[in-house]
Amino acid sequence: MALRTGDHSQAATNGLKEKVLTLDTMNPCVRKVEYAVRGPIVLRALELEQELRQGVKKPFTEVIRANIGDAQAMGQTPITFLRQVLALCVHPDLLNSPDFPDDAKRRAERILQACGGHSLGAYSISSGTQLIREDVARYIERRDGGIPADPNNIFLSTGASDAIVTLLKLLVAGEGGTRTGVLIPIPQYPLYSAALAELNAVQVDYYLDEERAWALDVAELRRALLQARDHCRPRALCIINPGNPTGQVQTRECIEAVIRFAFEEGLFLLADEVYQDNVYAEGSQFHSFKKVLTEMGPPYATRQELASFHSVSKGYMGECGFRGGYVEVVNMDAAVQQQMQKLRSVRLCPPTPGQVLLDVAVSPPAPSDPSFAQFQAELGLAPDMFFCLRLLEETGICVVPGSGFGQREGTYHFRMTILPPMEKLRPLLETLSQFHAKFTREYS
Repeated sequence: MALRTGDHSQAATNGLKEKVLTLDTMNPCVRKVEYAVRGPIVLRALELEQELRQGVKKPFTEVIRANIGDAQAMGQTPITFLRQVLALCVHPDLLNSPDFPDDAKRRAERILQACGGHSLGAYSISSGTQLIREDVARYIERRDGGIPADPNNIFLSTGASDAIVTLLKLLVAGEGGTRTGVLIPIPQYPLYSAALAELNAVQVDYYLDEERAWALDVAELRRALLQARDHCRPRALCIINPGNPTGQVQTRECIEAVIRFAFEEGLFLLADEVYQDNVYAEGSQFHSFKKVLTEMGPPYATRQELASFHSVSKGYMGECGFRGGYVEVVNMDAAVQQQMQKLRSVRLCPPTPGQVLLDVAVSPPAPSDPSFAQFQAELGLAPDMFFCLRLLEETGICVVPGSGFGQREGTYHFRMTILPPMEKLRPLLETLSQFHAKFTREYS
């Protein structure tokens, strides 16, 4: 219905005013965004949780959130030293408390000295606190066997996701047949498809080989690239190593082949290495793309552009709610790096609590520090030790890990001694059975 100018105010008065923002008028790129790990299944899970709280009977008593890598939501206990340093930084009065070890206090004081006004509540510089970026650089050097890392090439971020989106924003350009295409693995972590849809970039799928434990094949990369060039301009190749959600760990030979492919085809490499601390398979070993690239020498080491990402959300840390991460850029054009700094400045700074946790994660207690023994115990508990500790904390039942008596490799047991009075036996076994069932649901 067409309205004369004078009719608009009358329509508004009658409640007929059209909304400025509707599904038809909103950004069409946002409408295309999908994020599976928080999609309709998860929304239904939230409804089911609400129904359970209201007493609605279901064939289960709780919703187990296995849809996203949220370790602490599934019961993982935070690492004590990380939380101690964070608590001291957030509330410096605790530095006078005898309840905190001296090494945690020293670490907190060092970080606070690097903060504006010696307060964690102050903004840091947009690329992250200089001291923490220097600590990240030293961590990368240790991890990669002494290969230098420049703090000026490291940008702290709100988790790895924030840094990944920043790089994609820099890469996306062009229109129509020249629109930027980005090669991503299938299966992939939905961040990539969601971000590319939001940026109106072209998603170029390459398929991992399920029959070969989700291996990456350069021939498949080439197939995807050649097909994509018919309708877009591929400019970047995303690699997730270790794989998410597939879990595969790339061999050094595979990484070298990928680097050669990216170099030959003129692709910017995005290396998502968030799960680098989660390598368990016998014979598997994590190799960073930065290390392999550097050791390949010229022309790869001096010319191939690379951005590698890490965070405190996964690994032994599991501190995903604090949103701490970083990206290191290698061989990035200096003028583009300045533009990246500008783009980061718009967001002011990454969350400072996440920066603190990142600092502790990349520089954990040394063997001479008071917290070292506890840190190592929490970091590397054998499964039977972990089971026994959880059992003790949650039920008060004290048993002994089977590793203290010897057991076949790959099996785990505990030892308990049952003495009179025997009337306690039945409730004890019932409690053990219930805990074992709960433990199995959470960790199997």
